[in-house]
Amino acid sequence: MTNGFDTAPAGIGTKVAAGAAGLVLLVGILAAGAGTGLASVLGGGDSPPSAAAATQIPPAMLALYEEAAATCPGLPWTVLAAIGSVESGNDSSDLPGVHSGANPAGAEGPMQFEPATFAAYDEPVPPGGANPPSPYDPTDAVYAAARDLCANGAANGADLSAAVFAYDHSDTYVSEVLDLAQSYGQSQAQTVSADTAGAVAVDWALAQVGTPYVWGGETPGVGFDCSGFVQAAYKVAGITLPRVAQDQYDQTTKLTLDDPLTPGDLLFFGGGPSDVTHVGIYVGNGQMVDAPHTGADVRVESYGRWTDLVGATAV
Repeated sequence: MTNGFDTAPAGIGTKVAAGAAGLVLLVGILAAGAGTGLASVLGGGDSPPSAAAATQIPPAMLALYEEAAATCPGLPWTVLAAIGSVESGNDSSDLPGVHSGANPAGAEGPMQFEPATFAAYDEPVPPGGANPPSPYDPTDAVYAAARDLCANGAANGADLSAAVFAYDHSDTYVSEVLDLAQSYGQSQAQTVSADTAGAVAVDWALAQVGTPYVWGGETPGVGFDCSGFVQAAYKVAGITLPRVAQDQYDQTTKLTLDDPLTPGDLLFFGGGPSDVTHVGIYVGNGQMVDAPHTGADVRVESYGRWTDLVGATAV
């Protein structure tokens, strides 16, 4: 990582103006490149398993997902794990096609491969795999799935959504897999010291996920707008912030290119330092939690999806 951000939001180059306070941050972001936000959201190869992953995935399968993902730089093990969970309950399902035969669509094994697709990605035989490779062997199947994803967009985190869509041509499937993958990776916010104000604010903010966006809202369980949400989170942490996003930006400490982002830092968006229109709370691994807009709920998302980043501040 060459700057204080985990990912590089796309399309922000035109926001950089020489001498504009707070925008020095964007130069390094732009130079780092774009398109890696989703991989950061889902956790890289070294992302520790969340409590959900440890509970839902057998240890042997969890280790297998981590080992196979490591063969494709940019492929989070959490995506492999989510596919294995959706397709076969991590090899625990007794449905037709998981341990023998095929399902009604002709798919085989714990990762539910069509025979021709498995044959395209079954070699080289991984350590511990069957020889000749078998789609019913968990090791062969998971490594083949990693190669399939890698060949279709997962390499270097280029386009994980496209890779999952290529695996099963369904937008619903893509959403299901990526949502589950996000729950399997333990974010930086889950590992920071709980006695810091930022960590307290993050923990409280994450507990509000699913609360509706309401313009002017500042009530847990009822609704928030973006700045009301941030103000409420820091009120729980014992810190009083202004009510509107522009004032929050103006009155908190600006971060520069060399400052690492820490869970609890604030991310601001808009037309520039004097035209701030949105704010979110950084939670780690390229993610922020925010109340995005009318019609949406409080959610965790990659801040790289927003193309008008103004800057980041510490509270």
